[in-house]
Amino acid sequence: MKVIIADDHPVVRQGLRQMLAVEQDLQVVGEARNGQEVVDLSRRVPWEVAVLDYNMPGKNGLELIKELRQRYPGRAVLILSMYPEDRYAVRALKAGASGYLTKESAPDELVSAIRKVASGGRYVTPTLGEKLALELEDNRGKPLHETLSDREYQVMWMIASGKTVRQIADELFLSPNTVSTHRTRILRKMNMKSNAELMHYAIAHHLVD
Repeated sequence: MKVIIADDHPVVRQGLRQMLAVEQDLQVVGEARNGQEVVDLSRRVPWEVAVLDYNMPGKNGLELIKELRQRYPGRAVLILSMYPEDRYAVRALKAGASGYLTKESAPDELVSAIRKVASGGRYVTPTLGEKLALELEDNRGKPLHETLSDREYQVMWMIASGKTVRQIADELFLSPNTVSTHRTRILRKMNMKSNAELMHYAIAHHLVD
């Protein structure tokens, strides 16, 4: 199985390559450091599974998932993230990912996850599977944060984590004005007036530690 890997940290990419090098049925055919490199690489080399970091420079994980799934509907996208699955996994799977894996669990689960998604399956933990089942039920009473777009949710989470507009802009490669616009929309959608209210809400709903 031909695999492409993407992460903006060289050490992580090296670790992934080493993990997969010992598997006779898996071959890493390319690496990327950011979202645009993933798109370019996907066009240049044949691949079956893309292992993507959730948060890279340029296109974020959700944007990449949607673009790759649209361009290559028969291929699998596996998200490998530092974020706990209860915060982003459902959104990733809804966007078209075939599985979601935390970097902490990667040494034990990456190979089996790649094999499963390559065969057309989905790789989710029992906890995530239960959460997905609940998502399919009646959406009445949906939490306010579920009304946000993917980008708005990402900005909301970063605000609630204590990051400034400038820090968010730098990490997401956006202008401060764009981040401020997202913040305004988030507050309006969630009927809030301040960052403090967002932080309180995020803590109460276990969205941040």
